[in-house]
Amino acid sequence: MIRIISQSPSVFNQYLAEIRDSVIQLDSMRFRTNMERMAAIMAFEISKQMDYENREVSTPLGVAEVPVLKSYPVLASILRAGLPMHRGLLSIFDRSENAFVSAYRKHRKDGSFSVQVEYVSGPELAGRYLILADPMLATGSSLVLSYKALLAKGKPIHTHIVTLIASVQGVDYLRKNLSQDEVTLWVGAIDDELTAQAYIVPGLGDAGDLAFGSKI
Repeated sequence: MIRIISQSPSVFNQYLAEIRDSVIQLDSMRFRTNMERMAAIMAFEISKQMDYENREVSTPLGVAEVPVLKSYPVLASILRAGLPMHRGLLSIFDRSENAFVSAYRKHRKDGSFSVQVEYVSGPELAGRYLILADPMLATGSSLVLSYKALLAKGKPIHTHIVTLIASVQGVDYLRKNLSQDEVTLWVGAIDDELTAQAYIVPGLGDAGDLAFGSKI
């Protein structure tokens, strides 16, 4: 199941325009803030899919019955580019436990690359909802590997993958390698082209570098 946020008119599209804009990108603080805002909007939309129960809340003047979350999802991010999105998710699901995955591209001399997962940290996932954040879904291989690495912590009830910009190829890769019954993809926008170096076009560039500076 795929939910494309930009298809509905909202302020989300303003933030999407700004993270793509090569001039506005020069302000790394604004770039990070917009990533946080977009992730928070996506978290709000995901919250509509969660399970709720009624709870009585005492007010200064009486008692109100309010539907509240039965349990908070586990929030997971792929380092380092996913960190601003993680803050946005956590601003909505503020009582959530957290998980982190370190994954990177290992480039070869012929220009090809493989994806390596180095580190996974997080709580037990069995019987819980999982939200996994990665700002760019290019080939899809790093996201699938990260998701499968997290499954060592147990199988979630359902996983919501959130990404700001995806390629058609990346979305197709997820469709082929992940069960639609187990995973929902929430994406800001889907772009048609992927370069030979696996960069999304028009995309926005390298989200990690724009947020935190160039890698060595």
